[in-house]
Formats: sequence, C-alpha cells, structure tokens
Amino acid sequence: MKRMFINLLVYLLISSYQLKSQTLYSVDKWMEYIEEMASETEDEERIEALYTDLSYLIEHPFELNTVTEGQLKRLPFLSDLQIRELLEYRSRYGKMLTLYELKNVEAFDLETISLLVPFIYISEIIVDKRPITVKNLLKRGSNNLQIRYDRCFQQKKGYCSYPDSVLQQYPNRKYLGEPFYHSVRYSYEFDERIQFGLVAEKDVGEPFWNEYHKGYDYYSVHLFLKEMNKWLKSLAIGDYKISFGQGLVISNDFSPGRNALVSQTERRTNGFRRHFSTNENDFFRGAAATVNWKNLDINLFYSYRKLDGGVDSTIVTSFKTDGLHRLVRDREKMHKVSMQTYGGNVRYATPGLCIGLTALSYSFGNYSIQPDPKPYNLFYFRGNRNLNISVDYLLKNKLIKFYGETALSRNGAVASLNALQLTPASYFSLLLLYRYYDKRYQAFFGNAFSQNSAVRNEQGMYIGMQWTPFARWKLSAYADVFRFPWLKYGVDAPSTGKEYMLQLDYTPSRNLSVYVRYKYKQRENITPYHQQRLRMQALYTISSSVSLRTSADGICYTEANEKSRGWMIAQSVGWKPVDVPVQTDFHIAGFHTDNYRTRISSYEKNILYAFNMPSFYGKGVRLALSFRWDIVKQLSVSAKLGYTYYADRDVVGTDLEEIEGNIKADIYTLLRWKF
Repeated sequence: MKRMFINLLVYLLISSYQLKSQTLYSVDKWMEYIEEMASETEDEERIEALYTDLSYLIEHPFELNTVTEGQLKRLPFLSDLQIRELLEYRSRYGKMLTLYELKNVEAFDLETISLLVPFIYISEIIVDKRPITVKNLLKRGSNNLQIRYDRCFQQKKGYCSYPDSVLQQYPNRKYLGEPFYHSVRYSYEFDERIQFGLVAEKDVGEPFWNEYHKGYDYYSVHLFLKEMNKWLKSLAIGDYKISFGQGLVISNDFSPGRNALVSQTERRTNGFRRHFSTNENDFFRGAAATVNWKNLDINLFYSYRKLDGGVDSTIVTSFKTDGLHRLVRDREKMHKVSMQTYGGNVRYATPGLCIGLTALSYSFGNYSIQPDPKPYNLFYFRGNRNLNISVDYLLKNKLIKFYGETALSRNGAVASLNALQLTPASYFSLLLLYRYYDKRYQAFFGNAFSQNSAVRNEQGMYIGMQWTPFARWKLSAYADVFRFPWLKYGVDAPSTGKEYMLQLDYTPSRNLSVYVRYKYKQRENITPYHQQRLRMQALYTISSSVSLRTSADGICYTEANEKSRGWMIAQSVGWKPVDVPVQTDFHIAGFHTDNYRTRISSYEKNILYAFNMPSFYGKGVRLALSFRWDIVKQLSVSAKLGYTYYADRDVVGTDLEEIEGNIKADIYTLLRWKF
C-alpha cells in the first residue's frame, strides 16, 4: 500500500507540472474545504447547512471594493489576519481594479485566493442601497423557485408488499409512503435586507397523500429583515437560527473542526439568521430581534415548537432528531413534545474588545424529560425546565488574540472554553485551546468544539499550528489530547484519547494544488483502538473549461491486536465550457476495505444546495455523473446519477433499506426558476 501511495504522489506531481491554463482559479477549491470539514464529523445536517450557506454566497458574491469586515467573516476559511490585511490594502491603495491584485495582499497565498475568488467580483459601477418602496420591491426584488426530486432505482425491502395480517402484527415492516424524495423551496430577496422563504419537504418513504397524511411532511416559513434603520439590526419572524459566543449555551451553526481551527479560531456568527433549510430539527420557531446602539447589540428571542420524542404518559424517554416519519413507530413519536424557549444576549464590541452575556431558558410544557436510567447517562438532564447563562469574551491586537466563553447550567455545573492565538508574522500562526466541560453540565442547544456530540463530560487541550516556510508551501498540524471523566455510551469507565494531524500543501500555480494529510486517532472504547488515515489529493486545470481532481485514501484500524485496512482511489473530471450553457462533472472511485470500521468517504459534486459525501466499505466501484443546463438565463435544470457496484456481496444495505443484488443506483434532479 505504501508503494502505491508513493507512486501515485510522484505521478500527480510530474503530470501536474506539465499542465497549462489561462483561467483564474476555475477549480471549486471551496468544495474541498467543505470536504475537509465533513471528514471530521458525522453531523451531516450541519455540514449540509454549511454547504448551503456557502452555496448561497456563491450565488450572491460580494463586491470586492465595498465588502465589509462583517461580510468577509461569513467566509470561514479566511483568518482575521487575512481579513484585516485585505481591508488595509484597499484603504491604502484605493479601489482594486482586478482580482489579480489579491496576490499583493501579504497574508494571501494562492490557496487562499483560489478559495476566495468564487465569492467576490469587481464592478465598475457601485450601486448605493436602494430605498425600500413598493416599486423597488416589485421591480428590484428577486424570486427563486426550486423543485427537487430524488429516488433510488432499486426496490428496497421497506417497500415490499405484505398481507394485511402480517402488517397488523408487524406494522413497522413496511414504509408508509412512496420511495422518492421531494421538496419545494421559494425565496424572495431584496438587497439581502428583506428575505422571505417557504420550504416544503417529503423525505424518502414518507407518505405524501394517503390515509396517514395529506401533503408534505415538513413546512418552514420565514421573514428576515436586516439593517432596516439605524437601530433595528435584524428582525426574524417564523423559523430562524441562533448563535452566541463559542456555542457552550446555544449555536445552530456548524462547529469548526480541528483542521479549520488551525486557521480560523473563534466563532464569528453572533446573532440571528434565517432558517431556509430542510433540516427539521436544528432551528427555532417564533420571533427574534437585534437592536443596536453605538457599540452595543441587544438580542431577544422567543420560540415555541413541537419536537419528536418517545413519550409514556407525561414522561419523555428520548428525542427523535432525524426528521424521518416513514414508519408507524415514527409517526407515534411525531410532534409529541412541546418546547418553549426564550432568552437574550447583550454584546459590547469594539475592534479590539468584545464582551457578551447570554441567558437562555427552555421548558417542555407538561412533560418531564426522564431518559432510561443507565450508568453512562447518570448526569443527563432530567426534569421540565432548564436555564443556561454564559459570558463570552474576546481581546485582540495584531499579534495576540484571547477569546473564550464560560457557562453555567441550572444545576450549577460549569463549562468553559478558552483559547490563545499568536500570530507573530503573516506566515506563522499558533493556537492553544483548553476546554473543560463538567460531566453534570446540561445545555440542550450547546454546540461547541469537542470530541463528543454534546457539550459535557470532556476536558482537553488542543494545539494547532500553521506555517508557510516558503512561497507556495504550507504546513499545518495539530494535536488534541482529551479525557472523559465519566462513563460514555459503550465505555464503562473514564477514558482518554488523542488525535494528531499533519498536512503539507503545495500550490505551485493558480492552476495546481497538491496536499498530503496524515491523521492519527486513539480512543478507549469497549476495547481500545487506534486509527491512521493517509490522504493525497491534486486539483488542477487543463484548460479554461476542464478541471481534474485525483485523490487517494488509505486507512488502518487496529483494535485488540486485530488490524483492518482499506483504500480508495478516485478521479473527478469537470467540464464547464465558457460559451455553452452546460456543465458536467464525472466521478469514478474504486474502493477496497476490510470492514465497516475502515469505511472511506468520498465527495461527489451534486445538484445545487445538496451536499453529498457517501461512505463506502467492502470492494467495489462508484460512478457519478452530474450536469447542469441553463436553458435560459432564468431557468435551469440539474441532475446527478449515481451508480455503485459491490463485488463482495449479494445484498446492499440492511433492515428496511436492504436491496437484493450488488448494485445501487440513484438519481437527484432539480428544476430552478429565477424571476
């Protein structure tokens, strides 16, 4: 395996040097960034939310000569130093005439520029904010309608026919609905200051129109207003998202992984955002507002919504968060628990200092949360009402940044995250981050940096470094050492772990970038294990319309002196002609792994606002073909076809997702109308 990787890397480097191109950063480098984030988490819904946010910004890029610091902070791959130096360059030299000027910003390397370019443009005419009038709302507002349809071509076990007598005895043996996914999204926007949206969705297997249900399974509506006057900074009505501080109390945003923390440090999103997603769990429903006075922001919010959960009389034993309602037992848990949430945040911010105070209260109506007692969940929240308060802080200058958040839950337990970032030069950055989450800390909406899926029962020290020793070369590394003071699910004693990463990036030109990444992870589970991953990838452009991506992954998993291994080699080809309203992407991957523990994920380009990074194990081949056709300026159609062949099995999937045979094929389609 080692020889294969070395030979492949040499081949990529040699062949890439021969490539010539006249285009400017045509490869979708930002999608590689999303892929890196996805490799660190199993939270698919929040990864898809991050992908959706960046896809939206691709569709609505910033004008480089008027973009603000706040807008640039919405791009998670830009560091504070890069943002500051870009704005200082613009202030010192005036209007930028071409995107090539980004190379003159000291903190920008070719990799950063290739990430940034899709999100910006330069306009010769700067348009002032238009007044909000009925005429402008009708004439200048933009409407967007998206209709999506997905399905698998093979029949799954959950859609087989059974006699009524069997279904009466085993009602959860068959899905209640149809074997396709369908959603509709409509949005109206006026200069980003007025945003209105409607989402309707039916998941695969959920009924659309039968005796169980009429219409879509999920609906979402929002109205979001921004910067309407000097004091009203934002107003949200309907469905919205919240993030404050570092996420110890509340955050609906994606939590930066260890790779991202090497360059991007503290959480930047503070306040409210619209919820324009098919995520049925991670949002609030009600009203929220931010009032601004000089350097002070006052945020208030209220929410009331129904949650899915397992209920016995007035006792809630568990919550269901996947949003799927396709079995009888799913519908028995649907919208059973009412939840009322309210709170606020006061934030004082200057260029070098920021202090915030957050308070949050939530209750569950007449229900009491009582998870089934197990040794590992001894300190989980139990009861009807909880309260969280926190203070977050940030102090910085050009060289040093200190930030963090300290929080309390109603039972008096503490959670604290504190970090120190040193940037003595534009080519070097060092981050030290310590976290302490008491085993008794309880925060229903907490979403902070951690190894756990919840903010509790964890202590750890993270050290990250990014160094650019030479032009076009970048070295990134981190070490994360952690311990869990109490039991965890599947671990019947306090445990420890560690994780290391080393990555070398080489970007010899704007048309070529190569990286090699090694990861090591050790955890104590039922039996201790350690995992090693190696990944190599090259992105390059051949011409103004053709781009290539080649990657190789290897994994070694050791548990109880038993080793299992796996590898995957993938090739993607993108074709985007300049003068033809069609673009296509082809992806092929071969994989060979010993078992599920050595599964490997592979990113595939999908239709707009649909992130896809499936995992594969066993032996087989994956093919994917996607295309987009802009029929006219306002109307486009996109589709993606996926095909997986398994050489080591006669059945694909498990339980109700089981497919007879060794082939699985699916299709994603999207019709989009802008008017």
